Order: sequence, then C-alpha cells, then structure tokens
Amino acid sequence: MKKKHIVFAAVFAAVILLIILLGNFRRTESVDIETETKKGIFEVNVTVTGELQARNSVKIEAPFQILREVQLWEISIGEMVPEGTVVDSGDFVARLNASEVENRLKDIEAEIDNSLAEIEKAKIDSSLELRSQRDNIINLRYSVQEAEITLEQSKFESPSVIRKAQIDLDRIKREYDQTLGNYKLKVQQAEVNIRQKNFILNKRLRQKEKIYEAMKSLIIKAPAAGMVIYRKERDGTKVVTGSSIQIWRNAIVATLPDLSSFNSITYVNEIDISKVKTGQLVKIGIDAFPDKKFTGVVHSVANIGEQLQNADAKLFEVIIRMNETDPVLRPSMTSSNQVTTNIIDDAVYVPLEAVHTVDSLTFIYKKNKTRQLVLLGEANEDHVIVNEGLKEGDKILLSVPEKADDYKLTGTELIPKIKAQLLEKQKNNMVQPNHERKERKNGNRPDNGRPQNNNNRQD
Repeated sequence: MKKKHIVFAAVFAAVILLIILLGNFRRTESVDIETETKKGIFEVNVTVTGELQARNSVKIEAPFQILREVQLWEISIGEMVPEGTVVDSGDFVARLNASEVENRLKDIEAEIDNSLAEIEKAKIDSSLELRSQRDNIINLRYSVQEAEITLEQSKFESPSVIRKAQIDLDRIKREYDQTLGNYKLKVQQAEVNIRQKNFILNKRLRQKEKIYEAMKSLIIKAPAAGMVIYRKERDGTKVVTGSSIQIWRNAIVATLPDLSSFNSITYVNEIDISKVKTGQLVKIGIDAFPDKKFTGVVHSVANIGEQLQNADAKLFEVIIRMNETDPVLRPSMTSSNQVTTNIIDDAVYVPLEAVHTVDSLTFIYKKNKTRQLVLLGEANEDHVIVNEGLKEGDKILLSVPEKADDYKLTGTELIPKIKAQLLEKQKNNMVQPNHERKERKNGNRPDNGRPQNNNNRQD
C-alpha cells in the first residue's frame, strides 16, 4: 500500500512538472522580440561572390606560331606540372601530345611521295608528247622540200599548174611554221608544269622540316620564375592534362601570376548592375581567411552581359582592384565583395525582419499594438530605409505578434504613395525587395528572411 502511494506521488509530481514546463515553453514562444528604429548613416551595398586573380601575370603559351605554320589548329596536353608548383625560368611546365604532330608528319610525307610521282609522270608525259611533235616537224620539213621541188619542176607547165604548186608549198610551209611554234609552246608548258610541281614539292619539304621543328617544341618551359596557375575557360573549366588547346583561339596553357597585387573578378546580375559604377568602394573578405579584411575599388564594369553556365539571368563582369595584399593570398581564392553603391546621411531604418507585406502594402507592427503603413526606400542586406511612417526611436516588433489581426492599421494616408512607388518599380522593370517577394507559409504575409544574393558566380 505504501508503494502505491509512492508511485502515485511520483506520477503526480511528473505531471505537475510537465504542465509547468509546457507553460513556460508557451510563454517563451509567445514573447515578442522588440527593437526600435534607428537614424544615421545608411550604406546601400551589393554583395557578390568573386574570385581572386593576379593583376599582372606572365603567360605560358604553346608554340602557336610554329603549330600554325604546320596547320595544326588544335593539340592536347599530354603532361603538366600540378597547379601551384613553383618553377624557375626554364623549368619544365607541360608537354604537348606528340600524336597530333606525328599524324601531320605522316600526312605530309604521303603528300611528298605524291608530288614526286606527279613530277615523274609529268616528265614522261611531256617527253612522249614532245617526241611526237618533233617527228611531225621532221615530216613537215620533208613535205616542204617536196613541195619546193614540185614548184620548181612546174615552171614549164601551164600557169594554173604553177599556181597550184605555189599554193601547196605555201600551205605546207604555214603548217610547218605552226607546228614548230606549237612545239615551242609545248616545251614551255611542260617546263612550267614541272616547275609548279617542284614548287609544291619544295613547299611540302619545307613543311616537313617545320613539323620536325614543331616536334622539338612540344616541351613547354617556364618563361620566368613563379607559381604555375592553370588557365580557365569561359565556362570555368581549367586547362589540365588531357585538355585540348585551340591554337587559332587561345594558346595559353597556364600563367605565372604576380602575387604582389590582385583583382577580384565577379559577376553582377542584371538587376543590380545599374547600381554598380567604377570608382565605388568595396569591402573584401576572403573565404579561406575570414579574419582578414581588405578594401578595393570597382575598376571596370562590363557593358554587355553574358549567359554563364547555371545562371538564369544575364551576368555582367565587374573587376575590383584590391588596395592591399597579403602573402597568404593566392589566385582563384573565393572572395566576398561588398560594393557600397550609395551612402545616405540621416536615414531612418529598420531591420528587414520587421517589414511585412499584404496586398502590396508594406507595414510594421509597433509595440503600441498598431500596424503602421510605411513607405520604404533603399535596402541593404540587413536593413531597409523608412522614408515615411516611422521616426527615430519608435518601438517596433521583429516578428508577427499573437493576435496580429487585432492590431489597428495606421498610416493609411501613405497608401497612394506606396502604390505609386510600386508602379514606378514595375515601370522601370525592377523587382521588389526580398522581404516583399517572399511569402510566408502562414497565410499571405511575407517571410522575414534576409535578402538572398541571386548572383551565380562562375569561375
């Protein structure tokens, strides 16, 4: 009996404890997070991911000149030192695949054999043809002599017989002269034909010599001392062992970067590119070294966008020059670039989480149980400017409170301005801030997450 009382007391205590814990949990869950509007200098930033690239570098190129001369427009890399290898001037960097050159050598040797055969055939053909022409000339010479004798013997004949003999002699002489002239032309023609074929032969022989030179130049050496960095294609793939080098387009195999100065190469989407201008200040962070901070300046902004791989929208290349350097920095390191596109003095601003949207109307829950309509201005990653509707020090809520529908709507006089602002954004082909675009799972209120950077950086 005593044991039953003990068990009953333990169960009762556990139930009471559970009720207390659940009550505390509900009270904790229902606590509204408060903050207040602030006033001061407001920075508008565009944050994009970039990649470090040495400002200056020495190119390591395939022997494109000699390869073009032997009509090799593409060649693969057979061997290459690992990326990051430190080399001295004249050290081995890469070896091009010899099979393409060897195939070209076989082709040119076949062409040379064909040229030799054509020359020999041309000589034989011209010899046979010219021999026939010479025999014809000799026969015509005899015919001329016979006609002259006939004319001489006809002087005692009638004038018509003499006239006919004279005509026969003139005809045979003319035929003889024509054949003799044709023979000389045939000789010249045969000489030109053989000369042309010899020219082609010599050209192919020179080509063969250049191919031998190309075979000797397949070993690529470093033109200077430095660290080998593989070249990247436009789609972000690196030129490595097995990659094909298109000589007609780009013969660069790798580079030797100057590690004393860097650029951050990044791509900005077409929505934000209008905000980015040359000369704007940039705060730069390096993903590999989060404790190190650098500064930079926007050096150039591309005028034409590119459709990069895995990107939904057109992206514009932006080159940022870093003001500082550090021995730990290396090419291809990922950087975070915060471009300051605008600085506004004395701006009233609130966290993005505090802004909500219903039917294109933006409002903020205030501590005094009102829903204050607000006219928003520019935003950055964490905050948004409130142009009208709030003043410095107003107490606001960061989350949707309980019984939010009981909060009184105030600031309805701002509705025309909010609608006009929305129409202006649509007219300028702009999108609303992320806090206006995302919808909450609970009803039609927006999600209060931070704006996401939609830039898909491609190497």
